[in-house]
Amino acid sequence: MSRYEIRMPKLGESVQEALITRWFVAVGEMIEEDQPLFEVATDKVDSEIPSAVSGKVAEILYSEGTKVAVGKVLAIIELDGNQFAENKLEEKKETKSSDLTTPKDEPFTNVGRFLSPLVKSIATREGISPEELQSIEGTGINHRIRKQDVLEYIERRKNQPQYTKLPQGQIVTDTPQRDTMQISISGSDEIIEMSRMRKLIASHMVESVRVAPHVTSFVEADVEKLVRWRNSVKAEFLKREKVNLTYMPVFIEATARALRDFPMVNVSVDGDRIIKHGEINIGIAVATDSGDLIVPVIRQADRKNIVGLAHELADLADRARKGKLSLDEIQAGTFTITNFGSFGNVMGTPIINQPQAAILATGTIEKKPAVMETEYGDVVVVRHKMFLSLSYDHRVIDGALGGAFLKRIAYYLENYNTTGVI
Repeated sequence: MSRYEIRMPKLGESVQEALITRWFVAVGEMIEEDQPLFEVATDKVDSEIPSAVSGKVAEILYSEGTKVAVGKVLAIIELDGNQFAENKLEEKKETKSSDLTTPKDEPFTNVGRFLSPLVKSIATREGISPEELQSIEGTGINHRIRKQDVLEYIERRKNQPQYTKLPQGQIVTDTPQRDTMQISISGSDEIIEMSRMRKLIASHMVESVRVAPHVTSFVEADVEKLVRWRNSVKAEFLKREKVNLTYMPVFIEATARALRDFPMVNVSVDGDRIIKHGEINIGIAVATDSGDLIVPVIRQADRKNIVGLAHELADLADRARKGKLSLDEIQAGTFTITNFGSFGNVMGTPIINQPQAAILATGTIEKKPAVMETEYGDVVVVRHKMFLSLSYDHRVIDGALGGAFLKRIAYYLENYNTTGVI
């Protein structure tokens, strides 16, 4: 009887490994082609992986809770004779060369992130343990450890304070230890363990603040024209398109236009290099039903009109809340928008979604008194207004650029032209 190797699939262009969170079958059980076989989790999304063949589960090589590199054999399926001919060619293609590590690199197989051969070579030569390598903060795209990161770590290690062992077995150093926050817990307190997703979000936010010096600019936009236009067409839009017309598609369109005008905001930082992205891919922060946060991405947002943006946004947001997004749908974002106004907040200071360089927050739209100039003098009128806030990475975006970009978004919203859209 022939045997078929189930390997860890490639789950995205930047994903090098995934965590097995659940097996849907056990050794000895039968499985059908396309039946869910196992579930994996990356730092972005959870996915159910179906079986490519029908047969009997002969071996399961990795248990739940194990991180496995892309291309590694996870399980063996025994096939019947009829399937052997169909799968023989594919089995030949899936050779051991797909493994991401070699015996020489074996000490670093459990580091938990992708390492280039050069980084592994330097670590081996300098006697850096896998645990030490794991602690190094990568400055490359997706926090990849670069050669410079390892060299800087080696230099810092040389300058670390020397410890002196006292007779009583105590250790003293010239560097004061950081105080830890002591939390008092009473009998009425409830201790809640963070979910895996919440831990990832927390780590991502802390890392973003550590890496990028944040600056936030604010501007207030008069969106009276936009509000009146939306109120006049939303019923017709819903009837014709079968989707609600919210303000977010307009925010996306205005932001995409501004990113075309200011392409140096649509960038990422890779060490000493600035990566100017050729596409404008806008991520939208969405709160899931579980209370976590996920950011689906609208690719090439500058090439889509309001109708297209409204449909795509409604679909992505709905599936994001239900946990039904694929990995590709939350990758490759170059800029992010988060809507504080959906929670009734007038403004906020968002944290940059690394490795992007800026994030826009939109506040709630409110009626406010405003002074308007007329031919008869100044008058106070009621207008719809909203705050926009932009947090940006001050390493590559200065106040002049960030301020001008934010002002341009406000200009497009204040002078929104819908000719030909409805």
